[in-house]
Amino acid sequence: MTDESIRTRVEQLKDEIRQHNYHYHVLDSPIISDAEFDRLLWELKELEEQYPELRTPDSPTQRVGGAPAEGFQRVPHPRSILSLGNAFDADEVRSWYARIRKLDESVQHAVFTVEPKLDGLTVVLHYEDGVFTLGATRGDGETGEDITANLRTVRSLPLRIPVADYKGNVPANLVVRGEAIILLSDFEELNQRLAKAGERTYVNPRNTVSGALRQLDSSLTAKRPISLRCYAIVEIDGVIADTQSKALELLGELGFPVVEYLSLCNDIEEAITAAEKMVQIRDTMPYEADGVVIKLNNLQLSESLGVVGKDPRGAIAFKFPAQIVTTRLEDIGINVGRTGVITPFAILEPVEVGGVTVRQATLHNFDFIKEKDIRIGDRVLLKRAGDVIPYVIGPVLDARSGEEAPYSIPESCPSCGAQLERVEGEVGVYCVNAACPEQLIRNVEHFVSRSAMDIEGMGIKVASLLVEKGFIKDVADLYTLDRDALLELEGFGEKRVDNLREAIEESKNQSLARLINALGIRGVGEVVAAELARRYKNLDTLSEAKVEALEDVEGIGPNIATAIVDWMQAPSNQVLLEKFKREKVWPQEVESGKVPGPKVLDGLTFVLTGALPTMTRQEAKVLIEDHGGKVSSSVSKRTSYVVAGDSPGSKLQQAEKMDVPILDEDGLQRLINNGLER
Repeated sequence: MTDESIRTRVEQLKDEIRQHNYHYHVLDSPIISDAEFDRLLWELKELEEQYPELRTPDSPTQRVGGAPAEGFQRVPHPRSILSLGNAFDADEVRSWYARIRKLDESVQHAVFTVEPKLDGLTVVLHYEDGVFTLGATRGDGETGEDITANLRTVRSLPLRIPVADYKGNVPANLVVRGEAIILLSDFEELNQRLAKAGERTYVNPRNTVSGALRQLDSSLTAKRPISLRCYAIVEIDGVIADTQSKALELLGELGFPVVEYLSLCNDIEEAITAAEKMVQIRDTMPYEADGVVIKLNNLQLSESLGVVGKDPRGAIAFKFPAQIVTTRLEDIGINVGRTGVITPFAILEPVEVGGVTVRQATLHNFDFIKEKDIRIGDRVLLKRAGDVIPYVIGPVLDARSGEEAPYSIPESCPSCGAQLERVEGEVGVYCVNAACPEQLIRNVEHFVSRSAMDIEGMGIKVASLLVEKGFIKDVADLYTLDRDALLELEGFGEKRVDNLREAIEESKNQSLARLINALGIRGVGEVVAAELARRYKNLDTLSEAKVEALEDVEGIGPNIATAIVDWMQAPSNQVLLEKFKREKVWPQEVESGKVPGPKVLDGLTFVLTGALPTMTRQEAKVLIEDHGGKVSSSVSKRTSYVVAGDSPGSKLQQAEKMDVPILDEDGLQRLINNGLER
């Protein structure tokens, strides 16, 4: 490279990084992956190290990044809130170690901590005399945005400390650094709920939490399942924590949620081994992490090493290998959901990512395709993390040849040919034909599911077969299936047919809440169905409800209220309800079984996880609350019992780590019954 070409490349890198910083920090809409951004910044740093005369005060390497958004008050941080330098492999970690050892020989005897590098929004939390007084974003590292009102909605953030028993004095002044995140399980549930309601879904947890905390209406923030993990003390009075491990222990004792998976390592090689092990378990973590942070445990030693540019020398981020690849978008396919919502998906040139060959990926919705200008024939960025469905991030614009074809939203349903409709104010596109075969299959699948009418022996394959053979035209036809006709189907012997019919007959005894959920009304899930059952007692009164009255029910807004009324008034659905009544599938809601006298579960806190054999989560919650107990969403020192069913997930592991007693459904019933006997 000539001097002029180097100068040109440096300026080009600066411009690109500034643009990407703006998209990431201000618009919350990144257009390249983190791995690509890190490489650009790394290349610029390397060039500026070789040619210091090209380093200017406005270079992206001289700032942490992210100017505060308009509409928030700017607040100064008590100390610089710095980002970290990056290492992309073990040798780069060793090079970092060699550099800091040259600065201070005592580093050779240092102990290191290894922690996950969470992928969320950095927050700075201020406490005065134990009371939360201010919360801010990192901003440019020197000043941030005051998002105190929004942070108050985060349930895992302690508004007063200490939360639990703590033997020491509460510091008069405490400033803590942490990461606001959304757990992967909560993110998946959020997107499912939004999709059912025909609302815009989100691409990833990081952008979701950033957007939720950096907007002006805190009531909207409260609707997002934001969590918190704290990992550093920025400033403290009266209490000394001279190591990172002690700082985390102190934060935990005060009641802050702290990072899991902490390793304490006696030398740099042990730290590298711990980091590489964390790479292997990244897909089992309950949140997104984009790397591992290796820190000197001795905080005084770390502080004495100072900073280089804007990076503290006492810690480094060991970045995870990217689970992002590029491949060709060969076509865009269409799925028809049970509520009639039409969703696009990417048909891809097969590509391996995260050890799996991917041929299809989600494109979220039609607005996403339009906003990202995704075209058939594009080379696209594809991400897959763990068991999460692969999704397209966006096109690689520089790879375009001009032959790519812009995509147009279809006008008719690919399953039945009916005209598609779009609801004003929603991103969803719908097929409103109740007789649409694909919708019917999905409706049957949902109707018989465990959280709805729980008809064992039915599933998507059986549903598809029954629709294909013309045995059912709607879900109520399940209750009039002819035994002889079923016996003629391949693979349906007498025992199977009798078991299926018995399960269908048994489902007539299910609760009103389950039936309302089973109807598949857009936006109505288990929780809303239970509220509707409590309020309206039967489907006769619910079918007469007006929009205004429905909006008074907890959890129901204008869109869901309108969807309920529209569903009830549709002629085909009125026919469906008449069929249910004729077949005696017409449950009545009884008053909640409020237990008189002393409550046997009074003072006990339960966490529910996994699928219970005979109860939904909502039913188990009502049972516990009727007997005086409380139900929490997360495991903590205050948890009395965890009630675990099938596929319990990370909450069971947390309970085992914290020695919290674990019950199955029978154990919960015995606990209640034994208490009643006393």
